[in-house]
Amino acid sequence: MASLTKKERVIAALSGQPVDRVPTSFWGHDYLREWSASGLAEAMLEAHSRYDWDFMKVNPRASYYVEDWGCKFKPSGHPHRSPVCVKYAVREPGDWELLQVLDPYKGALGEQIQALRLIGSGLKGDAPYVQTVFSPLSVAGRLAEGGEERVKGYMKEAPQALHQGLLVIAETLAQYAKACLEVGASGIFFATTAWATYDLLNEEEYREFGLNYDLKVLTEVAQATFNILHICRDNNMFDLLADYPVAAINWAATLSGNSSLQEGLKRTDKAVMGGISEKTILKDGPLEAIAAEVYAALEQTQGRRFLLAPGCSIPTDVPSDNLDLVRRALNQWPKPWQC
Repeated sequence: MASLTKKERVIAALSGQPVDRVPTSFWGHDYLREWSASGLAEAMLEAHSRYDWDFMKVNPRASYYVEDWGCKFKPSGHPHRSPVCVKYAVREPGDWELLQVLDPYKGALGEQIQALRLIGSGLKGDAPYVQTVFSPLSVAGRLAEGGEERVKGYMKEAPQALHQGLLVIAETLAQYAKACLEVGASGIFFATTAWATYDLLNEEEYREFGLNYDLKVLTEVAQATFNILHICRDNNMFDLLADYPVAAINWAATLSGNSSLQEGLKRTDKAVMGGISEKTILKDGPLEAIAAEVYAALEQTQGRRFLLAPGCSIPTDVPSDNLDLVRRALNQWPKPWQC
């Protein structure tokens, strides 16, 4: 078939139409440059150009969601180490009730809006790009001293206070997600992080403290062409979230307890995204094993309603040769792989 543009390729894949080749993109942190709008934009555009990805998943610092509510972080100053939280906004139940809805164009959120403007300008319409937005429950887990386990405690000890906090967080994220579209993003990459897994919660708990708040955010940007749901971790709640209003679902299809890509295609009408074990095979190789994962993903999906991607952010020390190999293997399929 005739060659498609990157936008045409992505849109065709999302709708299950034939593609000239399966679209692909990989993403990860730049712990040194992600602390400013210009630094983040530079890092994202550099990687996009270097590997000729078909779309961009903007990968900002994970702390930006909670900085404007008072959390403080110390950058590591090291290219392979994440920042450390030195002050939490929520230390007791009453702190949830002090949270206020934020202006998406100010503070750390506003900085990200500026980064999106710079990225859009740098891409010049070449490819779709989406901003990462954590789920409200994920943001709550970063606001609270003690993290996920402490928030689980609040679910039982102070559920009404937690619900009040989640409502403020969801309203803030809904307005912020809308602002991302207004400055040119094609959608959001909605990440559940540690929460939508049976290793942490049961379905009843996620329905009460997760689902409705997730939908408050996603409904605000349901008109976007390229919203992606990212379900993290092993033993994930794929079936519970499979009907969310998104165009694609990204998950670690190679991890224990999770649906394969082939199974995912049967369980949802969304496009499926993933297939590569980013923390093991992609990072450590050998090259033949990386090519084998690419081919396995393509064979499971037959290249339809599918975007090749990692199951989560790639480690900062993944060799460039390994990422180059992904593109080569993708271009060779369905012919037998040759190094």
